[in-house]
Amino acid sequence: MTKPHFRRTATGATIPMRDGLRNLVSGMGTDRDKASHSFYSLDLLSDVQIESAYRTSKLAQKIIDMPAEDAGREWREWQAEGADISKIEAEEKCLNTRGKLIEALRIARFRGGSAIMIGTGDTDTEEPLDPSKMGKGGLKYLTVLNKGEINPEEIQRDPRESGHGRPEFFSITAADTNLRIHHSRLVLFRGPTVPGHSQITGQWWGDSVLNAVLAQVQRDDGAAANADSLLFEAKVDVLKVKNLTENLRSGGEQYEKLLLQRFQLASLAKGINGAFILDSEEEYEQKQASFGSVPDLMDRFALRVSAAAEIPLTLLYGQSPGGLNATGDADTRGYYDRVKVRQTLDVEPELTILDECLIRSALGDRPADVHYNWKPLWQPSDKERAENADKLMTAAEKMERLGVPIEAVVKAAVNAATESGAFPGLEGYVKDAGGFDGDNEENEDRDDTLNAADAAPRTLYIRRPVLNGDEILAWAKGQGFKATLPADDLHVTIAFSREPVDWMKVGEAWDEEIKVNAGGPRLMERFGDARVLLFASSHLSWRHEETKRAGAKWDHPEYQPHVTISYAADAPELDEIQPYTGEIILGPEVFEEVNPKWFEGVKEQ
Repeated sequence: MTKPHFRRTATGATIPMRDGLRNLVSGMGTDRDKASHSFYSLDLLSDVQIESAYRTSKLAQKIIDMPAEDAGREWREWQAEGADISKIEAEEKCLNTRGKLIEALRIARFRGGSAIMIGTGDTDTEEPLDPSKMGKGGLKYLTVLNKGEINPEEIQRDPRESGHGRPEFFSITAADTNLRIHHSRLVLFRGPTVPGHSQITGQWWGDSVLNAVLAQVQRDDGAAANADSLLFEAKVDVLKVKNLTENLRSGGEQYEKLLLQRFQLASLAKGINGAFILDSEEEYEQKQASFGSVPDLMDRFALRVSAAAEIPLTLLYGQSPGGLNATGDADTRGYYDRVKVRQTLDVEPELTILDECLIRSALGDRPADVHYNWKPLWQPSDKERAENADKLMTAAEKMERLGVPIEAVVKAAVNAATESGAFPGLEGYVKDAGGFDGDNEENEDRDDTLNAADAAPRTLYIRRPVLNGDEILAWAKGQGFKATLPADDLHVTIAFSREPVDWMKVGEAWDEEIKVNAGGPRLMERFGDARVLLFASSHLSWRHEETKRAGAKWDHPEYQPHVTISYAADAPELDEIQPYTGEIILGPEVFEEVNPKWFEGVKEQ
């Protein structure tokens, strides 16, 4: 749009002028310019159109569901004492908090608005909800409502009130329900909204996400449908017959019948021996459709859908990125960053009252230091976690050697390890263990006591028992093992040091139980007389390195996590065994002294 201004003439008169790019010859910028007649019109989709699109177009489904599911996929990581974390997570699971949140976000994107009703058992729902009055078990249920079930009343327009811009009350009117609810009892989510629109029009709910995206989805689906139809026109035979029109007019049905029979026979001959038999006055040619530009055109449509939906092409269409050395990681990380912004700016503030109720319902009170972090959507591999942890520990050791107080180093290392995801829940476990406070005289006295009474060094054998040994032995029997170790004797060795070491310096493991996920690299190998199942676990490898740093020795060149299956001489050959690929569940660490005659205690069944 051009901006009006005025120019003063020599006589002192002013004439209106307009800034802007115009070309009177070409008509650009004038009424002759066809582009000047384009405009945007508001044509909102009806609920029937939105539902039809969602139910018939997979693209529309993914555009609605994917961001909502990703917002709750990895969920949250509570920071508190270990026992409190377990109680809060149990309360979340009991109420299906994550599932309710994802459902509410999906509905808000689909319908334009949704709410989660915080059920406390109160009969007077018009009173504001005060989380400070909630006791243990006070949170009874969570109910998800869409905007068609819950109606906003008058919007608060007083700018001095904390609830400015949103309704103070909502009403639920159903067949057997007539309920009025204070907004504090609801977790509210809206679809895309026009800034300031609700204060002017009183229409508080937002629009469906599909309103702004569906046109691009329709173009993409249409392009795919047209490309599909084009396949039927890929090759067309063209036959030219002299005086065809005149003969059809004069010959009638008999001529038409003979004509069809004649070319059916010609096509049959062509199909048998590749020869097309024609009259000398007839002409034959073949036209083929070109598909050269179709893939590029469809890619452009897909790119516009991806941009409109704010979802990377690789995730929305499930296709590998194009280009040399392209991985799509940058696009995916950018998308995850946008999801994190929505979690922080949209979801987290709306969950404030619910979370306060959740903590009190789980614990009975509200510890001041309880908080949570959203887990990152981009999950590093086990190798990356191990490498990050190793870098953190190396950096901590260097800081200590530079003279940084050990208490400060430990605090920084614990915080960095927790934030990086290398050691989930580390802060809470450290607090359970007594924390680190260099200014605390009690801790200084305790450190002096420990240094003065270090445990006497002794040989060290650390193992973790396999808790699902029956499943592994069932696999082994199916592979032809006639004799195996008993289920309660299956284990994974972490340390086997014949050289004495101070057990206290080795410390304890962070996780009481470890689950090695199904799949991943698995091999069957022979260690001496033993047939063992090899698997990968950065957690166990890192723990093994910790024991070595504490002084433990290892008899082998490298450490490889494994479970010994059998020592029997008649065990099947390795190339005949399909390795076990299921989940491996390991129990807590067991510390023992090395038994030089351990092999004498081996018994098989």
